[in-house]
Amino acid sequence: MDKLAGMEVFVRVVEYGSFTAAAEIGDVSTTMVAKQIKAIEKRLNAKLLHRTTRRQQLTEIGALYYERCKRVLSEFSVAENTAIELQQTPQGTIRLVAPISFGCQFLIPKFKDYLNNYPEVNISLTLEHKLPNLEKNEIGIHIGKIDRQDIVARSLRSYSRILVASPDYIKQYGEPKHPNELVNFSCLGIAYWGHENHWELVGPNQEPYTAVVTGRFTSNQGEALRVAALNGYGIILQPTALLENDLKQGRLVRILPDWSYKPTPVYLIYNQETYPSAKLKTMINYLIECLNNP
Repeated sequence: MDKLAGMEVFVRVVEYGSFTAAAEIGDVSTTMVAKQIKAIEKRLNAKLLHRTTRRQQLTEIGALYYERCKRVLSEFSVAENTAIELQQTPQGTIRLVAPISFGCQFLIPKFKDYLNNYPEVNISLTLEHKLPNLEKNEIGIHIGKIDRQDIVARSLRSYSRILVASPDYIKQYGEPKHPNELVNFSCLGIAYWGHENHWELVGPNQEPYTAVVTGRFTSNQGEALRVAALNGYGIILQPTALLENDLKQGRLVRILPDWSYKPTPVYLIYNQETYPSAKLKTMINYLIECLNNP
């Protein structure tokens, strides 16, 4: 029998004066109330109540037990209310895991407004490329397909990449007129893609084309490829957001402007066993809103 529930019944009996009144308040039978009081007395090996035809009177031990029960129930109530408040008020540290370039270019600029709106929340961001093994109460961003069944995956706006090169590279080597000519140029690859020798492009009419590419420089970070492109190493295929300022300033130029990398799915993910707290709910909703409507 639940000891806490037994304490609540005992306190009701004392405060309302009878088994019958306690039963009505607790919406149980009088027999059940009597059974719970008897179980407590048996467990404590002590008489708690003198029963008369009119009311229940506390024994000396019963009076002490009653005071302790009230204290325990009060502490329990505070603990419950605190837990509920923590769920309702965003506070504490949110742990996120995201790919390196995406985290730097897309997420970090978005966090400022969130932190301003929720001053009691901190953010801890881990940047890595592999699909994370999320702990409970962690959020992740994953780019690409997901085949795992143990996580919740919320779809975000697809990830788009474009081809660019520096004006100096174009001046020296020219530029391709069709993706089938990319094989004749230096194409800088992402080391962790696993298919550095071909780029799956989509044309102006959404026609797919797998372009064979070659190059002498690869990196596991988009920012490193951007710097290489700025220094004339060759053509890169990277997210528009990473290249936006360089395009505006003329430091990089769009190559094959009617072609881009096939749209790549992006997901916000979290452990299937996680029951989102207030802080996680606000971050999940915030990221879905701002990443789908940049």
